[in-house]
Amino acid sequence: MSGLMLLDTPSLYFRAFYGVPESVTAPDGTPVNAVRGLIDMIARLVQDRSPDRLVCCMDADWRPAFRVEALPSYKAHRVAEDGGDQTPDALEAQLPVIDAVLDAFGLARAGVPGYEADDVIGTLAVRGAADGPVDIVTGDRDLFQLVDDAGPVSVLYTARGIRNLQVMGEAEVAAKYGIPGRGYGDYATLRGDPSDGLPGVPGVGDKTAAALITRFGSVDGILAALDAGITDGFPAGARKRMEAARDYLASAETVVRVVTDIDAPELAKLDDRLPAEPRDAEALVELADAWNLSSPVNRLLNALSR
Repeated sequence: MSGLMLLDTPSLYFRAFYGVPESVTAPDGTPVNAVRGLIDMIARLVQDRSPDRLVCCMDADWRPAFRVEALPSYKAHRVAEDGGDQTPDALEAQLPVIDAVLDAFGLARAGVPGYEADDVIGTLAVRGAADGPVDIVTGDRDLFQLVDDAGPVSVLYTARGIRNLQVMGEAEVAAKYGIPGRGYGDYATLRGDPSDGLPGVPGVGDKTAAALITRFGSVDGILAALDAGITDGFPAGARKRMEAARDYLASAETVVRVVTDIDAPELAKLDDRLPAEPRDAEALVELADAWNLSSPVNRLLNALSR
């Protein structure tokens, strides 16, 4: 393929951190498993998918205020005692190294204050689709809501690993969840997602959520049917449950829906062209030596130079 590749970078470096042993260290004993794993993932993606443009999308705010205001339980279980997130110390120490390595390569990094990486991805995907295909690389199912065959925008889902990516378009989402191909956000709102502190509608599981979204198209469609007094198409007991959950449904929409229209200079001036050679070769050599990264750095250099 050619086109734009958007990396859900936090999803990838968490995967690398837990997938590569912490015994992989720098000369001073500091773990560098997440750094090495992420660099190797990017090298594999560039080698296998040949994008023209690539952006490493970042969390400038992992728990944005507008989502917490709408639903206080949003990611509440992940809040540490100091009010931050529960990123392991061994990973936290590697994040500045990741930023420095990406910058030395000249790979675009994008994060916007007040927004998650998902929102940066959503905004860049909508903009980028005007110029060609867009691939979103993530292990987060929430981003399935962005698939769009007309774009085309696809998700390269990493659940089985970078070497066994699942390409998810509208047809694949529809086949997996039994919903309209672009209906994943509404489906997730109804069934909930404990990993994000999203409770869902009590008593509504996967099958009922899929039936409701298939019948009414969206949460808004369900609410409109309730307002119109429609009873047809609601599984047994589901209409009462939807009525009782009106306040939640109104709040959850803000939480679940990926923002696709961030207006920020950080994104407007972004140079997302994939570099053929590093922006700062000297800095890259110093980083590779200091953090025991020579092998993955060389693999990514080789992938970029092809």
